[in-house]
Amino acid sequence: MRAARFYGKEDIRVEQIEEPECKQGQIKIKPAFVGICGTDLHEYIGGPNFAPLTPHPVTKETIPITFGHEFSGTILALGPDVKNFKVGQNVSIQPTIYDGTCYAWLSGWGGGLSDAVVVPANYALPLPDNIPLDIAALVEPLAVGWHAVSRSPLKSDSDVLILGGGPIGIAVIHALKARGCGKIIVSEISGSRQKFCKHFGADIVLDPRHDDVVAKVTEETGGNGVDIVFDCAGIAAGLKAACQSIKARGTVVNVAIWEKEILFQPNELVWKEGHYVACLGYVQQDFKDVIQAIASGAMKPGDMITSKVQLENVVEDGFKELIQNKEKHVKILVQI
Repeated sequence: MRAARFYGKEDIRVEQIEEPECKQGQIKIKPAFVGICGTDLHEYIGGPNFAPLTPHPVTKETIPITFGHEFSGTILALGPDVKNFKVGQNVSIQPTIYDGTCYAWLSGWGGGLSDAVVVPANYALPLPDNIPLDIAALVEPLAVGWHAVSRSPLKSDSDVLILGGGPIGIAVIHALKARGCGKIIVSEISGSRQKFCKHFGADIVLDPRHDDVVAKVTEETGGNGVDIVFDCAGIAAGLKAACQSIKARGTVVNVAIWEKEILFQPNELVWKEGHYVACLGYVQQDFKDVIQAIASGAMKPGDMITSKVQLENVVEDGFKELIQNKEKHVKILVQI
């Protein structure tokens, strides 16, 4: 079967490999659509970072590994003891790996960029008939945004600032709109991403190169500041602005992955008795909630898909396109 295999920095090869066997407790999936995310890009540009150089403690895999963790698909086969699923059923995949023996078990895993992938049955979430497979490939990044909002003290009238209007910032917007909130303010430097954020429901979009974000937020909230800041940017100036933009006893939620250490003045939070909350990834309930929100119409993420490319062209039309023209896209899907 075909598979997009990661060998190292700027080295992804679409090649023929042996199709995996479906064993006890597993289901075999035929991937339909696979999203390319920022983690994939970082791995391609400067990896291996997360890709295992020594056998993974659970999967036992080492590079080369098959990429792709944001995906939907159709069940091809069931393991001998698997119940509550059927061949031909459409599913979304929760791409987390755990051995069931520890409290914290989140770890990235790929495999969707292939003609078939075998996963534990409890990684699959059934899809309602009214969610097409291309939209279902968005469930994973939307679950990141949903989880971030779940970690916050959101109320129906909470005013919110989002730092960074990329795919995860947009996922946070979708989660906020589905749940209900007050005013949504976004700070983003890219002109095209500013338009995307406005399209998906941001009330006010600021450009931190020209706008004094803290002053604008203070003005837009009657001098109080926002209830919650979601930091999806992960830069020092943004963290300072986040702490200065919350109201008394407000909350900063860190969604970003930071590339390097920064200087931080805790008094920015102390003076306001502010809260700083970190989140990482998601839990399965976030997937279920996102699927329900899409199925009910509370979340309409279809316009996040800005391009669909073929597996054979995943490097040129997918990875390189995102590197060279990232601002034009929210999500590129690979059609298997």
